[in-house]
Amino acid sequence: MIKPSHATVIGLFSLASWAHASTTPVLARSLDPTMAGRAIYQQNCASCHGVRGEGAPNWQRLDALGEMPAPPHNANGHTWKHGDGMLYRLVHDGWRDPFDKTSRLTMPPFGSKLTPLQIRDVIEYLKTMWTPEQRAFQRVESRRKPFPPEALTR
Repeated sequence: MIKPSHATVIGLFSLASWAHASTTPVLARSLDPTMAGRAIYQQNCASCHGVRGEGAPNWQRLDALGEMPAPPHNANGHTWKHGDGMLYRLVHDGWRDPFDKTSRLTMPPFGSKLTPLQIRDVIEYLKTMWTPEQRAFQRVESRRKPFPPEALTR
C-alpha cells in the first residue's frame, strides 16, 4: 500500500479548495459566520469603511463631490441603530445618502456579488464592533426589521 506524503495530502486539499472556489476566499467559507463575515468585510468593505470599521475621514460632512463619505461601522458610527433587515437591504441593494448632491449610489449594491448568507455574515461581523448596549439596542430593532428569509438558511 502506498501512503501519500504530507505534501501530497496538502496539495490535494489545496487543489480541491481551488476547484470549488468562488468570489469568497476559501478561508471565509470554512470558518464560523462571524469569522467568515470578517474575511468578506476585509475583501469587500474595508476599502471604504476602514479595516477596523472606522469609516472614511470626515464622514459626517459632504466631500468634494457633494457626497457623504462612508460612515464607520464601529461603535462610533450609527450602523447599530438599524435592524438586521435594513442593514441587509443596504448591503444587498446599495444606498444613496439623501444628503448627497449627486444622484448616484454611494454605497454600491453587493446583491449580485455576495450570497444572502455572506451578507448576513458581514452584518454579524459588524456587530462585534459595537458595545454591549449598542448590540442590545440593535437586537430590539431587528425584532421589528429582521433578516429576510433567504438570509436565514445555511
